[in-house]
Amino acid sequence: MSFQEQLQTLRKAKGLSQEKLAEVLGISRQAVAKWEVGQSYPDIARLIALSDYFKVSIDKLVNDYEENCRLYIEENKDNNINEGIIDFLCRAKKATYAGEGTESEYSRPNSHDLEYTEGTLKYIDTYIGGEKFAGEEAIWQDDIPFWSMNYIGRVLDERFSGSFLKEVLSLVTKENPYRGPIIYQNGQYKYHCIINGEFKWFQGHEEIYFDHIKVYECYFHGGSVK
Repeated sequence: MSFQEQLQTLRKAKGLSQEKLAEVLGISRQAVAKWEVGQSYPDIARLIALSDYFKVSIDKLVNDYEENCRLYIEENKDNNINEGIIDFLCRAKKATYAGEGTESEYSRPNSHDLEYTEGTLKYIDTYIGGEKFAGEEAIWQDDIPFWSMNYIGRVLDERFSGSFLKEVLSLVTKENPYRGPIIYQNGQYKYHCIINGEFKWFQGHEEIYFDHIKVYECYFHGGSVK
């Protein structure tokens, strides 16, 4: 069942109108209406509130997110996207920023560059900035680029933890090889990632909360290049 279907079912089971649910959550009726037709999704703070109110786990509530994020891993001779590439990307991510890998010589003034190579495959993550940052991850085979992901993010509160972000990013899997897990929590820190599309064309965003305070956000998009 999709998120919008799940939400409508839960709301109607409690005999609530969209207006009443919006009042409970402290948001507008239009926001609830957009959720129920799939035009937008709630952030993690609202997901937590919905989970608490309806007594349903977040995993159950956002099941459709996971369905939308499943990879359709296909052999593709044109862009060389296959399961081996996904595995390589995951290893590269874990060995570079998330794994506190050594930076290589910067490619642009004051940029941070991290590289990982296996045979003919090369991964480079290069970013600029710190508390407000932007960057790009890309993969080459035989020095020909064929996949890229751009991202931009910012720290919103002093309670942000870089160590927690790296912990999250180190959990990347081939089922979700972009950033971190769909949902992850460690103590007072909670991470949430929403993705639309598939490996060859996707977009998404991630957030970190400390208790119920959003301390970090990042938007990303990418896909095959040729």
